[in-house]
Amino acid sequence: MVSGGRRWRAARLVPAAVVAWATALALVNAPALAPMVVVALVAAGAGGGVVLGALVRRRPSTVTSQAGGVYRGAPTAVGILSVVVVALAVGAAVGIHVALAQPGRDAALEAFGSGSRVVEVEAIVAGKVEPRAGGQRAFDASIRLVGSDGGALSGWADAAVRVSGEQVSSGLDVGARLRVSGTSRPAYPGDRAVVQILAHETEVVEPPTGILRIAADLRQSLVRAAGGLPGGGGELVPGLAVGDTSAVSSQTDADMKSSSLSHLTAVSGANCALVVGIAFVAAAGLGAGRRVRVIAGLGALVGFVILVTPEPSVVRAAMMAGIAMLAVLLGRAGAGVALLSAAVVLLLLFDPWLAGSLGFALSVAATAALLTLARPLASGLTRVMPAPLALALSVPLAAQLACGPLLVLIDPSVPLWGVPANLLAAPAAPAATVLGLAACIAAPLPVLQSGLAALAWLPAAWIAGIADVASGLPFARVPWASGLLGALLLALVGTLAALALGLPEQSPRSTRVRRGSALLLAVVVTVWTCTTVVTTITQRWGIPRDWSILMCDVGQGDAVLVRSEGATALIDTGHDPALMSACLDRVGVTRLDLLVLTHFDKDHVGGTEAVVGRADTVLHGPTDGSADDRLLADLAQAGAQVVSAQEGMSGTLGGARWSVLWPRASVLFPPGNDSSVTVSIEGGGVPRSLFLGDLSADPQRMLRASIRGVVEVVKVSHHGSADQDPGLYDQIAPRIGLIGVGADNTYGHPTATTLAMLQGSAVGRTDQDGIVAVVGEGETLALWRERAASVAGGG
Repeated sequence: MVSGGRRWRAARLVPAAVVAWATALALVNAPALAPMVVVALVAAGAGGGVVLGALVRRRPSTVTSQAGGVYRGAPTAVGILSVVVVALAVGAAVGIHVALAQPGRDAALEAFGSGSRVVEVEAIVAGKVEPRAGGQRAFDASIRLVGSDGGALSGWADAAVRVSGEQVSSGLDVGARLRVSGTSRPAYPGDRAVVQILAHETEVVEPPTGILRIAADLRQSLVRAAGGLPGGGGELVPGLAVGDTSAVSSQTDADMKSSSLSHLTAVSGANCALVVGIAFVAAAGLGAGRRVRVIAGLGALVGFVILVTPEPSVVRAAMMAGIAMLAVLLGRAGAGVALLSAAVVLLLLFDPWLAGSLGFALSVAATAALLTLARPLASGLTRVMPAPLALALSVPLAAQLACGPLLVLIDPSVPLWGVPANLLAAPAAPAATVLGLAACIAAPLPVLQSGLAALAWLPAAWIAGIADVASGLPFARVPWASGLLGALLLALVGTLAALALGLPEQSPRSTRVRRGSALLLAVVVTVWTCTTVVTTITQRWGIPRDWSILMCDVGQGDAVLVRSEGATALIDTGHDPALMSACLDRVGVTRLDLLVLTHFDKDHVGGTEAVVGRADTVLHGPTDGSADDRLLADLAQAGAQVVSAQEGMSGTLGGARWSVLWPRASVLFPPGNDSSVTVSIEGGGVPRSLFLGDLSADPQRMLRASIRGVVEVVKVSHHGSADQDPGLYDQIAPRIGLIGVGADNTYGHPTATTLAMLQGSAVGRTDQDGIVAVVGEGETLALWRERAASVAGGG
């Protein structure tokens, strides 16, 4: 009875956290409903309060019992109703926050306009400047619209800003004041940002000052100190210590994701616990009392949050640690679940837009799993292994089971070796964090800093090595169902695994449930293995492993993959999501660093549903109607950064570089074929390539001046239609031509005139050849054809 009462007291705040999260998530996506929802919650809470008051007056002894009473023990009507009233009050408070904030957000949207426009803004960097695909940097900022004279034309608003790598200067950090010229567009519903800004020109007017300048200098000094250290270990030291991943290469990043170790470079609860623990131990070593130890821990925690910047996971962990230390100060040690629930409630009251943050959700899910699931899993695992090993394995397993359904929403695959990789990396992560943090703080003493960074490199190199080996093992990431269905299926598998491993054998009933869960889990895993893993092996057989460009066979449509040093781009998605998904599964691509939607004809974007949640950055051509905007909104809501492409944009893809050659702002064509985004990509193992979308002869002629020298690979425009510019093809003299075209299509594609233009080039066409792939470069450049089962040299 006592243990039941304790569990009840620990869980009393869980409904409040759930209601706060659900209310916040609903209202930030539909803020117009906030007043109505608030009124409903207040009315329900007031009614519940009246009933609760009557119950308390009728049964005062139930509440005031010296022994803790029924209310403080097992749940009763009074206790349950109290929890409901608190939850309703919390939900109403969250709704009030959204309702009060919305007029200011509406005013900002009115000032910036409902569409894309060129603006000049003043910005104050509010979040960490993080690397993004294509060599860009992204950060959150507070911005206001300014005129040519520098005068403010609007109030301050939250914004998400993206700049090219060339614009990033040493002064661009949290707290910096900027002058930005760029293109604005409204952010998507549910985002904290009201406006998105794609910067064309960025000027740092004033670098960070005060403590923010000190924190920025410390972070940058650690990046410099680790920069000379070899391999992936040197790249990971700043990330493991302070969450700075700017030095992490695309290959190391891909390895960390494939091995399910990328969470180690996202500062969260473990880092906060280490910092607070060190401060506590240091204060205790000096003979300080409990109050001073708590103050020292809080001070260290605040300093650490400033140093690493307040990311959602850091804020959640810091809030939970702060509540825990307050409980220590008051002499009331709180249960972990209660502390987590209180942290969630307070954070959502302060910032309802956290409800849509995947990082925040993953952090809460992982923490909840460690608090509630790790111990039962460890107990169950002791049936088949030594207790120390079971305890060590239960922690990453619990986190994997809880976070997997969330992660599969953005990447429909399962890291098969994630748990053993985390088990092997677990001892090294705290050492790398503590030594790296010490190196960061030792910036005023360069010799000491270099020595500490070198020591931190040892455990970091171990983690990088584990990631490299795990990502190279067979089935490092195996395909899984995408979307909500995939999340629900993986949640079911996780639940069965938790029951089979963690349910104690306290009664015949629990034994039957545990054994039944194990049997059902075995059936699910067997069926999945037969239908997915075996299929993956047989389908991938024969495709060259070293391809750099691969055109999927998606019928009458385009879908071309480009790969360099572990980073992958997809140019168009064909007309059918099933065909697009099948191609990605067959070649083992689960994540896209860059997605290019050249234009919005169905044969180029109809398969986009298959990649929603897989893409980091989306470049797109001009839109023409609400359907195009809804497609982009779906991509953005799934985590992609959506950018309208214009001539002159460029970035990196692994070791390759991409450039946008078309459309031009100075040349007006309506949305469609002649406004197709045209990109060139070269370097990093990718031969110089040109992807023409569906451009007709007129824009092709205009494009000639933008291209110098030969192009080794061309994606032939418009599926090989006759509307081509022979002069362009003569100028670029491609060694390989790729044509995405459906068998027996009614358009007569590819036409004889287009094939004649490509005489002397190796031509790969999906109607006859199936999948076609480009391998090698320079003298070894060759074209692989699936149905020809042979390789033809280019030229």
